[in-house]
Amino acid sequence: MKVISLLWRQIWHRKTLSLLTICSVAITAALVVFLMLCSQGVEQGAEKGYGPFEVTIGAKGSASQLALNTYYHIGAPTGNIHYTVLEDVRKNDLVDAAFAMTTGDNYNGFPIIGMEPGYFLTRYGAAKQMAHGTLYGKLGETIVGSYVASSLGLHVGDTFVGAHGLIKGLDEDADGEDGAEEEHHHTFTYTVVGILPPLMTSDDRAVFTTLDYAWAVHESQQSGTKDITAILVKPKSLVGAQSIKTTFAGYNNVQAVYTSKAVADVVNVVDKGTQAVKFVTVICVVLAAGSILLSLVAAVHERKKDVALLRLIGKSKQFIWMSLMGEGVILTLVGLIAGLLIGHIGGYLSREAVFAYTGLQMQAGTFLPGESLLIAITLLIAVLASIGPAIQAYRVDPLQLFRS
Repeated sequence: MKVISLLWRQIWHRKTLSLLTICSVAITAALVVFLMLCSQGVEQGAEKGYGPFEVTIGAKGSASQLALNTYYHIGAPTGNIHYTVLEDVRKNDLVDAAFAMTTGDNYNGFPIIGMEPGYFLTRYGAAKQMAHGTLYGKLGETIVGSYVASSLGLHVGDTFVGAHGLIKGLDEDADGEDGAEEEHHHTFTYTVVGILPPLMTSDDRAVFTTLDYAWAVHESQQSGTKDITAILVKPKSLVGAQSIKTTFAGYNNVQAVYTSKAVADVVNVVDKGTQAVKFVTVICVVLAAGSILLSLVAAVHERKKDVALLRLIGKSKQFIWMSLMGEGVILTLVGLIAGLLIGHIGGYLSREAVFAYTGLQMQAGTFLPGESLLIAITLLIAVLASIGPAIQAYRVDPLQLFRS
């Protein structure tokens, strides 16, 4: 009799308990994989989220809020600063490149962002060409992120009108928007001239247009002044970044922040929030280990006679130990494989919903660095959970058992 055949019969004999064990392991593994995908998305988003722009300049307020709004298009801006600040930044010898950004409107919930065209070349390089169409060049022309285009079915040549505010359906400013400006929003038409390729950043879910769109749409509110939301600065060196920050932080109603530090502060908050989820995951792992242990303990009394018989007919110790411990390992391995597949499939199916609400890109289907550790730990738990019942069954005296 082959050991695999014996193990299969043992598992099938207790199919209900075996199925519950497999399910508990699969659910635990799937949850851990999904958390890994989210964690990887946060790390990649933090790393790729701001590109080479080590310094960000905007209105005084929360540094994290400024970084989130500028690079991740989340939340409201801290306010506006005058265009002359950008002119001063570009005159600084320590600045390699600087681009202004304006925001405040949306199209179907996606932010409309005024951005100087040079931003795309500086951040993504010449390798990232337009998927379709060309870059905008005049007022009213837009390019849209790949996610926006696929979600709304936009194509080159389509036209649309925006809405005031950063939230879909918000047609009035918190300070009150006069009727003339509101009417202007509904008559100002945008034309799609290009669609960006997938960039794997939050720019995939944004609409970009010329910097002066905000001055044209909000001209009644701005009274002819030129205000911008933020300045993205690429310094020539890290030492230069410190000098740039110090210089422009001294301006009235202006803050200059290290982008990496502001993003790191947000990531730290997210990491603290995931501790509770990790605690639940640990509980699931303990329950899965307990399920394996209970499954094997429940089978000990049934298997004592089988083990005694195997010993009497002269089966080797290796064969007997494999028959005793193999069941737990096989159940765990099947549950583990199922869990890995469920975790990646779940991540793949939910990736668009997660990206739409959080901006996180989940790379489902790729082997994660932590998965090898997950496999090793899970199989180790299976072996440890199998040792106790196996020793208990093996220690039975076969002659004494049959005499009784």
